[in-house]
Amino acid sequence: MTMIDKKDRISIQVGLSGYSFKIQSDGAGHSSGWMNAECIFTTPELQKRYDEVSVSVFTPKFTLVPAHFHTPEMSRQILSEVVHVEDDDVVDYVEVPQFAAVLTYSASVGGTLARVIGETVLCADGTKSRPLPEIYYMLNQLQEIPEYNKILASYMDGNLYLAIAQGKSLLLCNTYQAPDFTTAEYFIFLAMKKLQLNPEISTICFRTPLTEDQELSLYRYFRSVEHL
Repeated sequence: MTMIDKKDRISIQVGLSGYSFKIQSDGAGHSSGWMNAECIFTTPELQKRYDEVSVSVFTPKFTLVPAHFHTPEMSRQILSEVVHVEDDDVVDYVEVPQFAAVLTYSASVGGTLARVIGETVLCADGTKSRPLPEIYYMLNQLQEIPEYNKILASYMDGNLYLAIAQGKSLLLCNTYQAPDFTTAEYFIFLAMKKLQLNPEISTICFRTPLTEDQELSLYRYFRSVEHL
């Protein structure tokens, strides 16, 4: 007999153009779709408290480094070697133990909206959830994909976020500037070609909503398209 998870969870994704959320309650779930920033204080779901709250920020400013190479005081320098870091960018880091790595990042992109949401949507005990990069949640969710070849993507604000693993081995964790979805698809196929993965026998999973046209386009190449 399957036990129903009684925990109430909300996961919120925050970008430059607004936010969306997914709620899991009593084993069932629903999604909001993309919403404008001004709706924060009038959306009933954001006024409640939850057993678990996660806030994901779409920031392309990140790099994943082996844990033994990272020291906290070097975070800013490590990140600046990979992406342009503004003087007022706040640089932070979070451990990704399942890959023996540390994710160094700046969530200053869209940071104000993420900070407001983080202070508005509270856990049941009144604590606040720390906003973390979208790629962090993607890395955590890779292991939930049952296939051996795990392909997980998000597309928002002209950036493609892509994580690929085989079994427990991480093969790729990157972001690409893609002003349109056709360009995003190009980068997906380029990455898969370099890793010698065949789309025709692979499932691609997305954490962000896809339009009907986008989903149909992906189905032309992939065995299956899933939403996480």
